Parts: sequence; structure tokens; C-alpha cells
Amino acid sequence: MAQRMALANVYNKANKSESLKVMDEKISLLAVEEYSDKFSAKIADGYFARHQKISGGEILKLCPSRQINLFVVRELLKTWKQETARYRSPYFNYEAPDVRDSLTRFQNALSNNISIARDHFLPLLKKGVAHTLFLVLNPYDFYSETLDKKGGGTIKVADLKSEVKYIKINQRPLETLVQKLEEKNTVSIAGNEAFAMLDQILEEVSFAPEDVGPFVAQLSAIVPLDVEALYEASGPSGNAPGNQPPARPIVNEQLQKGHVTTVADNFQKIPDLKNRLTINQKFMFTKILFNGDFDLFNNAIAKIDSLASLDEATSYLDSHYSNWDKETEEFEEFMDMVTKRFS
Repeated sequence: MAQRMALANVYNKANKSESLKVMDEKISLLAVEEYSDKFSAKIADGYFARHQKISGGEILKLCPSRQINLFVVRELLKTWKQETARYRSPYFNYEAPDVRDSLTRFQNALSNNISIARDHFLPLLKKGVAHTLFLVLNPYDFYSETLDKKGGGTIKVADLKSEVKYIKINQRPLETLVQKLEEKNTVSIAGNEAFAMLDQILEEVSFAPEDVGPFVAQLSAIVPLDVEALYEASGPSGNAPGNQPPARPIVNEQLQKGHVTTVADNFQKIPDLKNRLTINQKFMFTKILFNGDFDLFNNAIAKIDSLASLDEATSYLDSHYSNWDKETEEFEEFMDMVTKRFS
């Protein structure tokens, strides 16, 4: 399949910057981890050669990228809150006003006295680097992770706001989402509703990801960063497997045209569509194939994942979505994913 710019095409973006050129590809988790390890080790070696421990103020100016530093602080505070919650005794009322006031003062005092040795700090730094790479190189998947990880399909607005305040790159869509939720006095929201709102926001603000050039230059000054190496390699075009089901009016005609697959996809089928689709694919398919109806899209994906074979999936799509334009790239990409699901 020819390279595209996913959501950039959906929203008619003309920007041809590097940040959009690779938007359609899948980031390699292994490559991100390897780079994060090298970068973090280099930064830690330089700092801890002169210091035994690092303070909160020093964390905020440790790396040339402010975003990495902020994500390190976010990970630190998140870990601290989790540890604090584990030590709460069932014999005391922690919600009593005087107890809450005392705890707040205690936590503020601790936050002003951060002191971390290298062994405990390095994992936090690695996470900060990895999260920043995802935010810069594929903000749409980063948004998806930010919304999905709130658990149980429900997002607490206070938790989301706490996450977003540490984001200073490509932050505008999530900031706008929080603002709109607060204006409605929303305490929590279902994941599907949040995705639908974010879809609308991305269109309203004419969002285009920030240029990755300055960020790459910052990191490359420490450890050379090859952006292309962080994405999964694509293999040459090839025909789909020969044992195709009998031709059908729309779907199977398209399947016979062949697909471009990644090296990994040549050997592994997709276990399910729901967890494989990136957020830019979700937005793109919803907008172009499902008339902007996110619930309709979700129901179709759930139905396809529940089926046992490609033949059943193509029959379902032919009977329910025969009006799709099979000449569009969105249709081609959707059918490519469905085929891999059952390959």
C-alpha cells in the first residue's frame, strides 16, 4: 500500500514535515527501548559521576529536552502516590479534614526534598525518554494510550488533567479536551465518548503535530537519533495468499489486489483488530468509512473480532457496508487489516 499521512490526509493537511511523513507507520517498541536505554545511560553517567543523588530541581534541568524532564517528574510522583496508597491503614479515616491537611503538608514537604540515587532514578529516566519519543513521533497513539490507560473504559477528568499538565509538546488537543470536560462539570467519561470528543477537537483546532526536527537535534547532541530506525521496516508489495474465499461484490474483489505488509506481518497474524489499530487509524476509519459514528465503528470492529474466519468477515462487511467506496485508500487499508486479522 502506498505511503500516506493518515490523519493528516483526513484533515486535509498540506504539511510535509518529517513529523507527518512517518505518521502512518508503526513505532518499534524494541527500537524505542534500545534508544531510551542508551540515552538514559549517557545522561546518568554524566550526572552521577559528579553527584550521589539527584534532587527535584536538578531533574527539571537534567536533559536538553524539557519534556523528558517533566515526564520523569510525572513518573516519580505517580510511583510515589501508588506507594503511599499501599500503606494506608484500614483503621484510620484518611478523609478527615485535619488528616487530609496534614497529609497535604507532609506531601508538599517531601516533594521539596526529592533525593534519588542512580539505581532508582534510571528506570524513571528511561520511561521519560520513551514517553517523549512517542509523544513527538506519533502523538495520535500517545493520545490513545493516555485515554486508554485510565482503566475499565472510564476516564476520571481529574486524573486526565493531572496527566496533561506535564505535556508540553503536541499538548493542545488534550488540553482542549480537559477544558471542554471541565466546562460541562464532567467528573468521569466513557472512553468511547472521550475518543469522539478528541476526534472533533482535532478537526476544530486544525491540529498538525509539531516538527520533530528541533527535538531530534536536542537528543542527537547526546546520542545520535535516527528517526527512521524507530519504525518497523516495511517489506515489498506482494499478493495476498492464494487460498482466497470465493469472490464477493466489494470486499473480496479488493482482497485480490494484494497488500503491502510489514516483515512481522508476513509471519504473524493480528490477534484482534481492537488492540492493533492505532488511534489515527481509528479516527480515519470512523470518519471516512463509518460517517463519523464512533459507536458504529466500535460495533463493527467487535463483530469482526468475534468471527471465526476471513470468509465470515467479508460476508459481514458485504452485507452491512456494500456502499463503501472500494477505490479509497481508507478502504484498502481497512481491508488490509481485516485480512491480516485472519491470515
